[in-house]
This record gives sequence, C-alpha cells and structure tokens, in this order.
Amino acid sequence: MDKKGLGQNEYYIEKGTDRLRLGCTTGTCAAAAARGAVVMLITKKILSHESIMTPGGLRFDLPLEAVTIKDGSAACGVRKDAGDDPDSTDGVLVMAEASFSAKPGIRIEGGEGVGRVTKPGLPCKVGEAAINPVPRSMILSEAESAADELDYVGGIDIVISVPGGAEIAAKTFNPRLGIEGGISILGTTGIVEPMSEKALLETIRLEMKQHLAEGEKVLLITPGNYGKEYLKSHMDLPYERAIKCSNYVGETIDMAAALGAEGILFVSHIGKFCKVALGIMNTHSNSADGRMEALAACAVRAGASIECVRAILECGTTDEAIAIMKEAGIPEDSMKQMLDRIQFYLDHRAKGRICTGAVVFSNMYGYLGSTDTAEQLMQRIKACAAGR
Repeated sequence: MDKKGLGQNEYYIEKGTDRLRLGCTTGTCAAAAARGAVVMLITKKILSHESIMTPGGLRFDLPLEAVTIKDGSAACGVRKDAGDDPDSTDGVLVMAEASFSAKPGIRIEGGEGVGRVTKPGLPCKVGEAAINPVPRSMILSEAESAADELDYVGGIDIVISVPGGAEIAAKTFNPRLGIEGGISILGTTGIVEPMSEKALLETIRLEMKQHLAEGEKVLLITPGNYGKEYLKSHMDLPYERAIKCSNYVGETIDMAAALGAEGILFVSHIGKFCKVALGIMNTHSNSADGRMEALAACAVRAGASIECVRAILECGTTDEAIAIMKEAGIPEDSMKQMLDRIQFYLDHRAKGRICTGAVVFSNMYGYLGSTDTAEQLMQRIKACAAGR
C-alpha cells in the first residue's frame, strides 16, 4: 500500500479504489505531549507544536493544546486525529504533565481518564495504568531524548491523562476487559490505518487470487499479526505465505471458494475464533463479542460446575477463562467442544464448496487445539511449499 504525505501531518494510503487518510494513535499523542511537557519543564518556554517519529516510520508534527507552565511542572495536550478511521477516541485530548522529581530517572503514570487494569491477562499488570508497552516505550524514549538534548540529568515524573476518558471508556469493551476508570493508551505502530471494508475485502481477494495463480490449492489464513507471529515461532508452516483476513472470516471463506481454492486453514488467537464457535463470522468487537458465553457453553458441555461457569462469564480475557478451566481440570475437553463448534460453523459457511479447518492458540498458553481437518490441510500446505 502506497503511503503519500501531504503537508506535515497528512499521510494517505491507497486501498483498492479508496484513498484514505492515516491518523495517529493515543500512544503517539501521549508521546508527543510528554516530549513537549518535558521541554517546557526544563526550558520554561512555551511550545506550540512537537514533532515525533512513530515506530511505523511516519513523522507527525502535532499541535500542542492546553499549555501551562508552573513552578516545577509543565503540561500540554495533543488532540487525537484518527484520520478516516471511525474511532471512538477520535478527537480526545491526551495530556501529559511533567514535573521535577528528587528521584533519578523518568517515571510514567496514568492520571484522570486513563484506565487502570483490574484483571490479569492484559499487556499491563493488574493495578497499573492501561498504557500499553509500545506507547509506554514511546513516551519514555521521547522524554529521555528531550532531557538529553537539553543536558538535564535529574528526575522527572510524567502523568498521562485524558479528560473525559472515563465517559468514552464506558462505550467500549474496556470495563468488560477489566480496565476501569478510563481509556487505554494504545498503538503498536503509532499510526491509525483506516479500514474501508470494501477495499480491505478486495485486497484479501486479490492476494488469494495471486496465491492460487502460483499453484497453491490450500490457503493459509490468519486474522492478524498474532497469528502470523505464532506461525513463525511455533508452527512448521510457510508463515510468509499467510494471508491476513482481519475480522472477515465468513467473507474469506466465500471468496476462497469462489476463486476455486480447495481448502483453507485458519491459524487464530482464541480471542477471535471462540466467537466463530457461536457462528459469528465477523469477529470485530464492534459487531459482536460473546467470547465468555462461548467458552462458558463449551465448559458446560465438558462437565464444568455452575460455579466454574459463572467464574468464566465474569472473566475479561480468554486467558483468564482458560486459567479457570485449568483449575477445574477441563481445559482439553472444553477446547475440544469449542473446536468441534468452530468446525461446524466453518463448514456451515463453506456449504461443501471448500474444505475448512482451524488451529487455535493463546499468547499465554500456546497451542490450544485444532479442528479435525487441520492436519490434512497442514500436510497439503507443506507439500505445496516443498514442491514450489
């Protein structure tokens, strides 16, 4: 996808026939605000904007708002612009306040409107502010760089806040995930890449067509980066041949069958594919959740007690639910129940046009199981790769 910059903050990507403007994540906003606050703290000079490079390789020159300088502290904010992506946090002001500290080093904490983690299984520890690892690293790197450039060697405390964040979070899945009191500071690339459904589906279709033209009969599919990383690290399959289907499980099956593929193997994190066990073919959280309901139903079929089922229904993450299944001694039976239902609904969507299968894993627990057809599909993928 070609990226084209227009002006200091305007970047676009081409998806099919659509030209969509990129945005910046809450993590990028927090990092830029933190850098600006540190510079103003040390120099006592007001700034109007701050420029940072994102992990995704784009530089954003971002205006600073709500600038204040006091004795021993400075604060400013960056307003999130999600580009052409429909995002519940678009337009929020991400604030950073930097203050001198007697303790050496730079510390980062979450303030008003930034959620706090109350359940295990998330990238942040229980009790910590919901500032994910990559954004936290970005904030720290920008703050340290600013201090080094100004030859400051003392301690600094930085507090990230989002005015109105608690109200926004109430409209998301954060409370169910165990993140309370505000939104999460997110972003692995620092860039919000908008998704046009029509253009994304066309991209998937064209990639399938290319793979089939190169002689593949069974397509290897992952919803996203988790699946591709798992393939690379844990499976003896040609991970570089994997096609990303995002949340479009049903449409992916339809397109593969229409293009003449003979088989399709999904390799997915359980957080996506336990929804398929309910017949949900678009796994985006905006379309449907049902993860705990699916896992609870499978646990019941595996003989779980009512107390175990209730505990699963209260979980915020699939890893937390798996831990409860392990304590109850039913993880394998529960996963078998889930995989049987995944196979049923994949086959139901395929309607006999194509052989389907799935391998499901967890980032915490690794391999969880595979459907009955997965092994034969894996062998065909390997044979094709060996003969290429």
